[in-house]
Amino acid sequence: MSIFRRDTRAPGRVSVQEAAARTGHGAAAERADAVLLDVREPDEWRAGHAPRAVHLPLSQLAAGAGLPAAAHARRLVVICRSGHRSQRAATLLAARGADAVDVIGGMRAWAAAGLPVVDARGGNGTVA
Repeated sequence: MSIFRRDTRAPGRVSVQEAAARTGHGAAAERADAVLLDVREPDEWRAGHAPRAVHLPLSQLAAGAGLPAAAHARRLVVICRSGHRSQRAATLLAARGADAVDVIGGMRAWAAAGLPVVDARGGNGTVA
């Protein structure tokens, strides 16, 4: 038995509106204090992602990859397609000491809310 106690609480979850505000994508962009971390696979990312998001697939994160430079020492809002992978990623990140929350409904909810989605070339993207 370890003498060290881990915090076993699950990371928080936020709506797409709160995620947009925290990452500078919404009407309350002045509140931006976090990085949007997209944990979908490369083909999903290329099809469409939020502008200024940072990409790190969950498969790489789970294998021990470090955060991209733009996400170091920043609050993280984690997103995937529907919200399942981002929950797992936020839990992994929190276990590593990061301040991370995940987005309820993921990129599907993001796009449905009318928030911007761009493809790999900066044009209009789709959620794959």
